[in-house]
Order: sequence, then C-alpha cells, then structure tokens
Amino acid sequence: MSNLADLPRTWDLASYFPTLNGPEYQQFKAELIRDLNAQLKIVSTRAELNGATANDWSRHVCAYEDLIGRISHLSSYLGNICSADAANETGKRETAELSTHHATLSKIRSEILRAIGHADKSIWESLLTTPELTGATFTLQRMRAEAKHRMSGTEEALAADLGVNGISAWGRLYDNLTGQMTFEMIWPDGRKETIPMAQRRALMSNTDRAVRAAAFQEGNRTWEAHGQTLAAALNAIAGTRLTLYGRRGQANFLDQPYFDSAVSAPTIDAMFQAIAANYEVPRQALRLGAKLQQTSALAFYDLEAPRPLDPVPPLSWSHAVTLVEQAFDAGYPALADYYRSMFAQGWIESEKRANKRSGAYCTGSVVTGEQRVFMTYADTMHDANTLAHEVGHAWHSHAIKGLRPYAQEYPMTLAETASTFAEKIFMHGMLQDPKLNDAQRAFLLDQECSSAGSYLLNIAMRYEFEMEFYHQRMKGELSVSELCDLMVQTQRKVYGDTIALGDEDPWFWASKLHFFITDVSFYNFPYTFGYLLSQALFADYKRSGSEFLPRYEAFLRATGVASCEDAVKSTLGWDLTSEAFWENAVRSVETPVNAFADIVARR
Repeated sequence: MSNLADLPRTWDLASYFPTLNGPEYQQFKAELIRDLNAQLKIVSTRAELNGATANDWSRHVCAYEDLIGRISHLSSYLGNICSADAANETGKRETAELSTHHATLSKIRSEILRAIGHADKSIWESLLTTPELTGATFTLQRMRAEAKHRMSGTEEALAADLGVNGISAWGRLYDNLTGQMTFEMIWPDGRKETIPMAQRRALMSNTDRAVRAAAFQEGNRTWEAHGQTLAAALNAIAGTRLTLYGRRGQANFLDQPYFDSAVSAPTIDAMFQAIAANYEVPRQALRLGAKLQQTSALAFYDLEAPRPLDPVPPLSWSHAVTLVEQAFDAGYPALADYYRSMFAQGWIESEKRANKRSGAYCTGSVVTGEQRVFMTYADTMHDANTLAHEVGHAWHSHAIKGLRPYAQEYPMTLAETASTFAEKIFMHGMLQDPKLNDAQRAFLLDQECSSAGSYLLNIAMRYEFEMEFYHQRMKGELSVSELCDLMVQTQRKVYGDTIALGDEDPWFWASKLHFFITDVSFYNFPYTFGYLLSQALFADYKRSGSEFLPRYEAFLRATGVASCEDAVKSTLGWDLTSEAFWENAVRSVETPVNAFADIVARR
C-alpha cells in the first residue's frame, strides 16, 4: 500500500486560480461577465428559431453550454474557498456577487427556452441533427419540455433579478445566521460552555447519553430563539416557489423537483410506497439500538449515537485512508487507482481546524476536468465512510469527463447512487477483512443499520413533512408552532413507536439546512433514491463479481444523457416504476439488520 496519508491534508486549488482575486481570477471573471452580457444581448434580439436561423441558434446553445461550464468553475472555486475558511470576507463578497451573474445566465437560458419552445416540430428536429449539438439531445429535449412552463421573457428576466434579493437572499440569511449561532452547553458535571452550532451534531453523536441530551435540549433553545426569523425564511422560500409554479402553469409543486431529478412521479411514488409498506425493516434496526442502551425506545438525539458496544478505538487518518484504499483495491481496482491519484494531486481537504464549514461534499469543474473532496476528518469510522462516499461522487464525474458538458449534467438522484455504491464497496471490503475483530464487525453492522434508519425513515420523514408543508403553505403562511407541530406529527407517523413519546425534535425543520437550500426544491428524496438503487446495484455486483463493473460504468455514462428510468433500463434492465423493484431493495437491508440482531441477542 502507498503512504497516501503522508501527503498534505489541505487541498490544492491552484489549478482553479493561483490566488483568490489575483490577476488570473480577475481576468477569468471579467471575460465571463463580458461574455454573459454579450450573449444575453445577442439572444434577446435574435430572430425566432426557424429554418434560416437554425445554425445560429445551435451556436447560441453551444455558447450557453460554455458559459455554464465557466460559471460553475467559478462557483465551485468560491464554494471551496468559503468552505475551507468561513471567515474569508473576500470569498463571501465574491460569492454574493456571483449570484448576479447567475441571474444573467438564467436570462440567457430563458431566451433559449423561448426559441426552442416556439419552434415547430420540423425545425426542432432539424436543430437536433445539427453536428455541433451531437450528444446534447437529452439536454435539449429537457429544455423544450421546460419551455412549456415558462413565463414571458420579460417576466422570467424579472424573476431572475428579484431572485437575487428574494429567495436567494433568504437562503443566504439562513447560512449567515446559522453559521454564527452558538448555544450554551451544560455538561453533565454542571460546567457551562459556549459551543458553535456547527459542533452540535458531533455532540449528539457522543457516547454519553447525557451529553447528547444536553446538546439537543440547549441547542433547541437557540433554534427556538430564532424561530420567527427561520419560519419567515422557510415560508418565503416556499411561497416564492409556489408563486412561480403558478405563473408557469405547473399544477403540482412536485413537478419541478421531479423534473430537476430527471425522474417521474410513478417512480418516486413506487419507492415511497415500498418504504411505507416495509417501515418495520428499518424500525427493527432502531429497536436494536434501544435494546442496547436499555431504553424502551429512542429519543431523537439517539438516532445518530454510537451504540453501547465494545469500544472501537479512534481511527487515525492514516489508518482510515489505508482501509478505504484496501477496500477499493479488493472490490474495484480502477476506483482504487483514481483514489490514489486524488491524493497525489492534492484534491482532498480533510484537516480539522477552526473556521472550516461543517459537512462534506464533492465538487469539480468541467473547465479543468478535476474534482475536489471537502470534509473534516474526526477520527471515526463514520468519517472513513464519508471519505469513500465523496470519492464515489468524484469517480462518477471522472467516468464521464470525456463527454460534452451538457452530457455531464446528471441529476442528484443518480449522483447519490454513485456515492452510496462506493460506500457499499468500502463497507463490504471491511466486513470481508479476515483481520476484523468482533467489536469492529459489530460497529460496521451497526453503521449499516444506522444508514437504513437515516435513508428509509429520516429522509422519508423529511419528504412527508415537506409535502404537507407545501400543501398547507398554498393556503397561507405557517406559524412557528404550526411548523413544530407538523414536524412532530410527521416524526410520529414515520418512526412509530421507535421514538419515545415526547422525545421527538419539533425544531428539526429549523435546524436542517436542506429545507433552506434555494437552488433545489425537495432536496431530500434523491438520497433515498440513491441509497436504494445502490442497494440493487450492489446486490447485482455480489452476484456477478467484476463482470458487473463495465455495466456499472455504462450506467454512469448514461446518467447525463437519459432520465433515471431510461438510464437504468438501458444499461441494467430494471423497471424503476415497479414497487416490487423498490421493495426488493428495501428488504435487502434485512441482511445486515438480522446479522446485527444476532450480535445484540448474544449480548
């Protein structure tokens, strides 16, 4: 094995730009702004798409594609800068400015949609056969479908401008407010300490239940203190979307999130129906946790807590890096090679330090063809799994980087499939390790059970909450108490008796960032989709061995050129609208749950 962990734990962003606001950065931004404004002027005054202008419009579509790549390059870079140093004022100022350039890009898109949407069938089909647009058919078809639900050009331009200081501003308010939040932690010994809210989740994963309870209860006091502000933000974000959906003739508020995810309502309905019919599978995993901690049920702050098993020592960065490498080598050698190359090129940021934003993500640029992984490694197996997850995202982008930018725009549903499949490769490799002791095996199986609870119950709960919230929001704003009541009701419906009465989290709607993301609506369900589809992928991998991997990579290459249903059907032969397909995926979770139940029974 290589000594990957000896390499720097801070990433190298120089291939984006040598320095933030340096001459290369300023030149790139200036050229981008110039080309955005020039292209907007051109498409705003261009004649309708017809036989005489088809070639012109094909060039405009290609120019728009180029602008998407360049603005996403800038966005990725600034996101990385601000994540690595949340106190970077220049990065925050540049990020705020970037939203105005995104608005310009949105106006260009609106003009292209206008032209595509108004073209008759023969002209449209002629445009699709233009050589410059080879490989962009799926994206263009989606544009034409989207064009059916657009306001006039003037109205869409106004909506884009207002969005900068409207819906996007509410999202920025949430980020800025919560990024500065603290709470008074009262430790079990009576000691009091002011703790950044970003550290609360780690405390709620503490082995000491009293620490978890204190972090939960005292943290919720802070969320309650800001309840009116956060309710105003949530209501405004949803209200803006509902207004735009109405103006655009979209009858159902789920139409847009399903379209964004390139998935159909029958598929998502089948998936959640299969989950609801089998709630007892993940609930059994939670009951095992309650049994181990000797309580009749769990509290919400127990959901991410380590179970009282034999202690597993902290996992050093060096050991974690090696474990992921070994698992990838054993299960997916090409992925292992790519993993090593990411370290060699300085593409992974894992250092634990002040002023880093919480969370983990993978990002990249079609301009450079490179990826970056951001995380803060905290010496746990969970963090090692996060590393594998994010590298799975990076591998997905690497597998398709030879395609044109339009063909690299895969939906979140399929993005989360690739990352979770990498997790499965890692976990399987760990469980197959003959050197694994009983304590480590129990810990890993517990992690599998925790994942089942997260993806099949927690995210299902978020989806149910958002659906009901949007239904009620159509009638008017919801008060703080109504939001809290709705959250508790939804938790009781999904979790059943696995959460003790009174131990729900009424402030989850406020503390969960996903509800306040303004770029994407209903951010949650793609995670469950990806988790369950990866369960099916991994089951096929175990049956077929390495022969499965070329089919998997063909699937990855299809993710930006077909709907979820077609990408899966054409490469794997599965029908995603079948409830039976999803039920098989849900029930595959019984294997690790039963294995963990055997361990609990022996204790």
